[in-house]
Amino acid sequence: MKYSELKIELRKAGCYKVSEGKRHEMWFSPITGETFPVPRHDTHDVPIGTLNNIRKAAGLK
Repeated sequence: MKYSELKIELRKAGCYKVSEGKRHEMWFSPITGETFPVPRHDTHDVPIGTLNNIRKAAGLK
């Protein structure tokens, strides 16, 4: 899965971007109430561990 595909999945779940940094975007999940980082490498594949951590923080897993 690419980072761009992950961001589409996050938006469908109601998550949204709250700020941007140089290397990461900070996203908020209304499901968990957490703010979590998502790297800004849209064309790269997401490593499995990173994918699991982001999905868990977003309340998708």
